[in-house]
Amino acid sequence: MSIKQLPSHLINQIAAGEVVERPASVVKELLENSLDAGATQIDLEIEQGGSKRIRIRDNGCGIPKEELSLALSRHATSKITSLDDLEHVRSLGFRGEALPSIASVSRLTISSRCKEAQESWKLSGSGSDEFDAPEPTSHPQGTTIDVRDLFFNVPARRKFLKTEKTEFRHLEDVVKKIALSRFQTTISLKHGAKTVLHLQEAHDRASSERRVAEIFGPAFMEQSLYIEYEAADLKLWGWVGLPTFSRSQADLQYFYVNERIIRDRIVTHAVRQAYQDVLYHGRHPAYLLFLELDPDKVDVNAHPTKHEVRFREARLVHDFLYRTLHKALADIRPSDNIHAETKQNETSASEASALAKEQQNTYPFQNTQSNLHIPVNEQMAAYQQLHQAPPKQSNPFIGSIPNGAGFSSNSLAVQTEQNNEDTGEIPPLGFALAQIHRIFILAENAQGLIVVDMHAAHERITYEYLKKSMADDNIRSQPLLVPNSLAVSKKEADCAMEYSDVFTQLGFSLDRLAPEKLVIRAVPSLLKSSDTANLVRDVLSDLIQHGSSERIQQAMNEILSTMACHGSVRANHRLSVPEMNALLRDMERTERSGQCNHGRPTWTQLTIEQLDKLFMRGQ
Repeated sequence: MSIKQLPSHLINQIAAGEVVERPASVVKELLENSLDAGATQIDLEIEQGGSKRIRIRDNGCGIPKEELSLALSRHATSKITSLDDLEHVRSLGFRGEALPSIASVSRLTISSRCKEAQESWKLSGSGSDEFDAPEPTSHPQGTTIDVRDLFFNVPARRKFLKTEKTEFRHLEDVVKKIALSRFQTTISLKHGAKTVLHLQEAHDRASSERRVAEIFGPAFMEQSLYIEYEAADLKLWGWVGLPTFSRSQADLQYFYVNERIIRDRIVTHAVRQAYQDVLYHGRHPAYLLFLELDPDKVDVNAHPTKHEVRFREARLVHDFLYRTLHKALADIRPSDNIHAETKQNETSASEASALAKEQQNTYPFQNTQSNLHIPVNEQMAAYQQLHQAPPKQSNPFIGSIPNGAGFSSNSLAVQTEQNNEDTGEIPPLGFALAQIHRIFILAENAQGLIVVDMHAAHERITYEYLKKSMADDNIRSQPLLVPNSLAVSKKEADCAMEYSDVFTQLGFSLDRLAPEKLVIRAVPSLLKSSDTANLVRDVLSDLIQHGSSERIQQAMNEILSTMACHGSVRANHRLSVPEMNALLRDMERTERSGQCNHGRPTWTQLTIEQLDKLFMRGQ
């Protein structure tokens, strides 16, 4: 067989196979071109899910007459001119493949007019690499691209298209994702004669949140937290759903890097780790997050569709995302959830933090948890002592955990209640009214009624206390009487030596006996009965893939969670009102107190309006 040069038309169709998968792919490429052209208004008209027609009009900078034909040539672009430009890409599109690829599998027409130009021009083609000469047309400033009969000349591709409804759903999803990357651009979408989306430009946080609510739904905005944080030349901002707004699938997870929506394993892993201590098993968090960093620190040319990126400092990005989100979720207090549920949380992350501190300072019982230096290798014995009530006391919580770590004493709770009544201050979780079936606590706050699952709440309080006690005393190691040898790959052994300091900090002592053999000489005291060999293998896998691992800490946390569960107050315990108030106050100062260790909610709010509706008051 002789080697031949492929014709340009066939080359374009092959490229179309990578770039144009379905109508949604066409819309993505054309929307990105419009945004790169500086458009502040984009209108899309779709027919038959996009297979019949895709028409997109923008008010961008336009294309000059002499460049219309060039715009439909492969690897022709105005966005890069050198390799250095490629390493500092800020535009969404830059390969110069989209328009010629689309034109090779459709009947395409471009109409455009540049700013301050007296004439507008149109160029048409019918699926070949030859186009008619530009001809005058009537068109305002900007560009209109009309794509008809997609895949009309590639029937094998056309038969793989799904139903009109399915194709439009994919297309609409692309429009929503791009609309959330540019709040300042007005975007409308019509399918046939029906206007599906009309998103007005947004230039402040309030109008941006209206756009988010229109796409994510109002429930997300009511149960989300706005964050904004900068460190190490990285900036993360956006909205993260509260743990109470979890999903059965990962359908509301939008992450942008320099305004480009991406899918990345490092990002997904970091977010999942940040939520691991507050989500119920099998549930997924919802978030809309934007990461901004220097363009030369991220390679956006890693995939033809540009959905994937490659971070030059992947571990730095992973740790930044994890620590930022982990802290944001840990800092959520009942007051934040209450504001979210009553649609009154209009403050920024910094304002919310300041508000929480102000509220905490109002109550004398809300102090930082005291440090109890409990040695890890004596954790179980100490824990049992901490949770063993003195026989002569009727209060099941006195002595369960010292003040500042668990329930406060009766006298302090009474004093707290009296102080708040004197000052007229109402705590976020209010004041206890009664106990139902010795399981739930009813309390009244400014918004209405609070219902608390007392076991779940005390479980979280105990768990956070144990974690803090262990962290304050650092992780202790226990030498193994018989060292445990471990067969690994050379790559894993190299990784173990590279991250030996990490293992040491977590209580492990590893040595290398051979190129493909490790030996475990010491393990964390809390994990002495665990399968440490498989744990080390899993950690090495994480380190190789993500550059970091939380598996050891997770394993220890699971043990602490079990301890907290067994040591927390059970159902069928009768509590006095001061005891119930002490639990409420402890919840208000404990991190992640909105969920128990297994991700279940610990409390819920019923507002006066909701109670009125239940009893049809005012109807």
